[in-house]
Amino acid sequence: MKSYQLYINGEFTDGSKGETLDVLNPATEEVVSKIQNGSEEDVNRAIEAAHSAFLTWERVPSKERASYLHKIADKLEERRDEFVQLLTEENGKTIDASEGEIDLSIEYFRYMAGWALRYEGEILESERSNENILVYKKPIGVVAGIVPWNFPMFILARKVAPAIVTGCTIVLKPSQYTPNTACEFAKIIDEVELPKGVFNLVTGKGSDIGNPLSGHPKVRMVSMTGSYPAGSKVMEAASKSITKVNLELGGKAPAIVTKHADIDLAVEKIKTSRITNSGQACTNAERVYVHESVADEFIEKITDAFKQTSVGDPTDRNNEIGPLVNQDRLDAVTEMVNNAVENGARILTGGKPLDAKGYYYEPTILTDVKQDMEIIQEEIFGPVLPIMTYKDFDEVIELANDTEYGLSSSIFSENLHEIMRAANELRYGETFVNRENFEAINGFHAGRAQSGIGGADGKHGLNEYLETHVVYLEYDENYKG
Repeated sequence: MKSYQLYINGEFTDGSKGETLDVLNPATEEVVSKIQNGSEEDVNRAIEAAHSAFLTWERVPSKERASYLHKIADKLEERRDEFVQLLTEENGKTIDASEGEIDLSIEYFRYMAGWALRYEGEILESERSNENILVYKKPIGVVAGIVPWNFPMFILARKVAPAIVTGCTIVLKPSQYTPNTACEFAKIIDEVELPKGVFNLVTGKGSDIGNPLSGHPKVRMVSMTGSYPAGSKVMEAASKSITKVNLELGGKAPAIVTKHADIDLAVEKIKTSRITNSGQACTNAERVYVHESVADEFIEKITDAFKQTSVGDPTDRNNEIGPLVNQDRLDAVTEMVNNAVENGARILTGGKPLDAKGYYYEPTILTDVKQDMEIIQEEIFGPVLPIMTYKDFDEVIELANDTEYGLSSSIFSENLHEIMRAANELRYGETFVNRENFEAINGFHAGRAQSGIGGADGKHGLNEYLETHVVYLEYDENYKG
């Protein structure tokens, strides 16, 4: 049985309450570790440590800060297989998916290290002849990083790497359901001897420590990935100190399959976009709109593809889908499908939990759904795909945009005019054309509306951790020395 502590100001320590929480393996429902159930007192200690460290860390040359990211990446690479096993054990994702996430996390630290000598300010022309206007980019300060359970290692990297390289300090809170990778990551931070207070880790229930973390006046940005309800609470808490929020929240990604689509390609990529991480990703294809002229072919082929999808033990490489993260998630998916069926939806395959140990749900295809159904309007976060048909392109654009979310979308077509209309008319932060839904680390992952504020990745994501300082510098233009 693994047991983990908090990591505050360069030291491993128990929480002030002396309480622990159990972490379950969703594939076996067995307890695999115990973590500290942190408190507001622990959060305050971590923030004070981060604030104190920031006063010196921001003055460390960016190249030196980047050197720590390379050291972190090297250590992660040395322990790659261990982290893969930890991730599958705590999250339930397949071994292949865990390998992909750990490898991407390693790459992310190295990628962000490369920005150390590349982000820049400006010199602006002044209306005065004896003045220069200097625009500096400076670290924003203490960052609160709130990490979800669905990609616990990659999103940790997404928050920690840009914070460190820009000169910020960070207090990280992992999900109580998937904290083990973050706790082991803290050991790497300790091994590379990152200066005390630059990285701090507080584990525990979000309901107990989320608000103190988001509302603390010495936190200058809250970077949170999670659900819309959780994001709105974070934003409310942060508003008391006018703290910047960077929120990546839910999604309800539409996938449009036009009459000009390569159907086999659409089936392959939409299946991948739906079942990745057992459907538990904000960018997953959550609903399909297929043109009525190709609907029968598409539905037959994707139903067959879902029927052939292997579900089971995530450590078995023959399985494509593991369990959902916990019982609550399994119950939520089950209820959504049952509600859809009660309101007229038809199940073509799947439609229920597996009769087995663990939180498994069958890959499911639903048809005869309507636009106003919950299953079309609300995030499913499970391996369930509802399909509707449409008649013309104006209609499908309207249907796709009919949501409170605005993160990801996709279109499958060989027709340039359809693709360009989608690119210009879909109200989403991302649109994927003839490919699966997954972003690049040098892009910009950002949503609209209830999908969030700000974004991550690439130069635009890095700039979220920087603020602008403008200096108006007058000089004596007649100075002779």
